[in-house]
Amino acid sequence: MALLTDQYELTMIDAALRSGVADLPATFEVFCRRLPPGRRYGVVAGTGRLLAALGDFRFGTAELDFLRQGRIVSEAGLERLADFSFSGDICGYREGEFYVPGSPILTVTGTFVETVVLETLVLSILNHDSAIAAAAARMRAAAGDRMLLEGGSRRTHEEAAPAAARAAYVCGFDATSNLEAGRRFGVPTGGTIGHAFVLAHGDERAAMAAQAELLGAGSTYLVDTYDIAEGVRRAVEAAGPAMGALRIDSGDLASSAVAVRRQLDELGAHRTRIILSGDLDEHDIAALAPVPADGYLVGTELVAGAGAPTAGLVYKLVEIDGRPVRKRSLAKSWRPGRKRAFRMVDDCGFATTEVLLAPGAPVPPGALGLQTDLVSGGRITSGTVAGPVRSVADARAYHREALTRLRSPALDLSPGEPWLPIEPALEDV
Repeated sequence: MALLTDQYELTMIDAALRSGVADLPATFEVFCRRLPPGRRYGVVAGTGRLLAALGDFRFGTAELDFLRQGRIVSEAGLERLADFSFSGDICGYREGEFYVPGSPILTVTGTFVETVVLETLVLSILNHDSAIAAAAARMRAAAGDRMLLEGGSRRTHEEAAPAAARAAYVCGFDATSNLEAGRRFGVPTGGTIGHAFVLAHGDERAAMAAQAELLGAGSTYLVDTYDIAEGVRRAVEAAGPAMGALRIDSGDLASSAVAVRRQLDELGAHRTRIILSGDLDEHDIAALAPVPADGYLVGTELVAGAGAPTAGLVYKLVEIDGRPVRKRSLAKSWRPGRKRAFRMVDDCGFATTEVLLAPGAPVPPGALGLQTDLVSGGRITSGTVAGPVRSVADARAYHREALTRLRSPALDLSPGEPWLPIEPALEDV
């Protein structure tokens, strides 16, 4: 994984070895300067994937040979990279937690060399997964208790697909079509047939019968290959009134759902669920709330972040050799110095303010700590990740808990300011 990075990360290491700053203690923080336009919150996701990737971030013979042949790094730099293994500390917000601009969602501490080289790795994982998580959380808010299925694999990079399914599951999606997400992360999977299966038979009735024979009456039948009403009738003929579900993937979904629900009831299929799909985003899902649908299959818009394909997170040096630092550019500045993050809650348990404190500063009574130790001395903290299945399940459960601390306006899909103000109790420099 070591070459999944930007060249300047390695040239900085090379230059730092010459200038003498390579082994100075350093602290980097991950945060966003602003949320995507109109968004009220972000959601942390990808931490479990990052910790797993950290163990594979090594420079082996092939990587070192490439750097040597390209004269990208000096021999002294190559010697240092050959022995690279992160030995520092990492703490951060838990997966599934909400954040606002300025939240220090990840803090990486170690020598300058071992912390700066992780920048691209950290940002590529967290920016992708957190973007998907925020979109998924907004879709879950719009869907309420209705089923949400993830099916965006064919609309994104093959390695991004299982990561997207994982992030969506953390934020409330019920299942994915992506089998690698099931194998790698333990996300529940599902799927039946596509239009090609129906078209291959040339006879919708025969296709429905074949599906019923293999998958049973409880599977989901695709009814809009030709005429929706005829498709519903033939599906019920094949599966019987105990048919599990049907999916409508085209046309006017709202009016179709109403007509199909009426038709199903007339045919005695009162318990058959209706699943809607077709490039849905959170606003489409919210608009479909009045119609008699039981769930949604979401693909393109989810894996594209629903208009925000990156979370806009940055990885910035905030302290070097005990000295707080920051860039002076007004447009791209940040709060210097390492920070501890806490959230204040009211008597009803709802969050009211995020507070950033300098190390050693007194913690306000009743404040909830947001950061947890993830890596200590280069080793993943005991209990942080006990296998990919448990880590995803824990993150999903924590996200549900974090939701209980948000008042309902925070989940509103209309454009608005960040849901929570930050009060930094820090000295500026």
